[in-house]
Amino acid sequence: MKKRPKKYLPFRFVFNILLILLEIALVMTLMVLLSIRNLYSIVAEVVTQLAVAISIIAGTDNPDYKVPWLFFVMLLPVVGFMCYFMFYSRKLSPTQRSRLKLIYTESTAFKDGKDADTLALQSEDAYSQAVMLKRLAGTHIYTDTRVTYYPLGELLFPALVEDLKKAQKFIFMEYFILQEGKFWNTVLDVLVQKAQQGVDVRVIYDDIGCMRTLPGDYYKRLQKKGITCVPFSKLRAQANNKFNNRSHRKITVIDGRVGYTGGVNIADEYINEIVRFGHWKDVGLRLEGSAVNELTRLFLADYVLNTKIRDDCSVFYVEEQLSEEQLSEERPVEEQLSVAEGYVVPFGDGPRPVFDRQVAKDAIINLLGHAKKYAYLTTPYLIIDDELSQAIERAALRGVDVRIITPHIPDKKLVFGMTRSYYPRLMDAGVKIFEYVPGFVHAKSYLADGEIAIVGTVNLDYRSLVHHFENGVWMYKSPAIADIERDFEQTQQRSMLMQKDMLKQTLGGRFLRAIVKVFSPLL
Repeated sequence: MKKRPKKYLPFRFVFNILLILLEIALVMTLMVLLSIRNLYSIVAEVVTQLAVAISIIAGTDNPDYKVPWLFFVMLLPVVGFMCYFMFYSRKLSPTQRSRLKLIYTESTAFKDGKDADTLALQSEDAYSQAVMLKRLAGTHIYTDTRVTYYPLGELLFPALVEDLKKAQKFIFMEYFILQEGKFWNTVLDVLVQKAQQGVDVRVIYDDIGCMRTLPGDYYKRLQKKGITCVPFSKLRAQANNKFNNRSHRKITVIDGRVGYTGGVNIADEYINEIVRFGHWKDVGLRLEGSAVNELTRLFLADYVLNTKIRDDCSVFYVEEQLSEEQLSEERPVEEQLSVAEGYVVPFGDGPRPVFDRQVAKDAIINLLGHAKKYAYLTTPYLIIDDELSQAIERAALRGVDVRIITPHIPDKKLVFGMTRSYYPRLMDAGVKIFEYVPGFVHAKSYLADGEIAIVGTVNLDYRSLVHHFENGVWMYKSPAIADIERDFEQTQQRSMLMQKDMLKQTLGGRFLRAIVKVFSPLL
């Protein structure tokens, strides 16, 4: 294995970042000058400051998100409320809203009536969790989808390449990070070949996520190869919060029948071809069946959001392939309880106004609330609000064996320190926290009682739970859940159980961590 080479920001990013900073500085300077000119300006400043504070308090955002904004607005009156106006909320144009609404509400090939009825008879707890996801994310319940779990990125890599080679109609790929190397170059060779064969190949990569891994004009280079490529939320010289809402999704869809997701980006550290922070522990899922329609829909929504071009989406959806038993209306629902592949509910998550609620966070809280024996969580970051902290604590206090695995070798030292700052509170409630000694855990998996699991792109931090576009897969009694549990146990064996005496900090370190913790919802 080799180390990842250093990369420098392309000129396009440097230029736009400097223009944004200049725009902010000019606006702040103008407002400060106006506020000191006369009594009327001072009164207007105070009234505006109070109005903004009231607006924040009266809003429906999480209190953990409100506190730093209130602190910022009240401490720095003019600068604070101007930052609020520029960065607090994300607005979509009416055209974008209408296009997204059409895609998220399209019902072609989405049918789950019998599946929902069958699930309700099997487990009320699982049914309530699935129904909540349906309502929050506009998703559906599937029983005809086979799930394959990959405990490492290097195991997912060859399977993904082989499936890409079989594509006949279309390939959709959306990733937070792409980087030239063995992984991406191998995939790219297949994509170019397929595009030459007439396959509709589309790629979305996050513009800021790739600003240190790809050239600034990389999307143009792919377009010259016959690949339709779009940077997600392309960085522009505009001082607003669009740059804060990134696509953290990892989605591949092949002909609408096979889909991939999980934590694995298309870069060599994710398959341990190069070393960054020790051994890179990641996981992925392969879906085969009708549930892939949900991944297709998420990709198309992001494609529309960034291109303003809407296709006839129905041509990309695959009709459900139901078994003879499921097609037989004469068979009583009570007898349809044997579902070989279990229940699968893929879902998307993202910032307002695309999603009205925090889908992934509510799903994880719901999973913890229904856990009876044990709950296993794997996450690279543990920077959580009070609501999620209490959900984890309540599960442990009920006697549920709650275990969390985080990295021992950090990718960001400040974030690692913040992650550790949450350990004592959770430990006091009986939560067992392990750190993966060989390196960095990038897996995002949540498991309860060996029956229900969530695997996807969602970290336990504010960026994933509040700001980013994410996706995941909820499963009940899928054969893959046993593989997820086995992988957790094997990962735990290579991890170190944390104790409070391992977490001692200097006074200066504790103070810095406390300051950063206050503003963590804005980071």
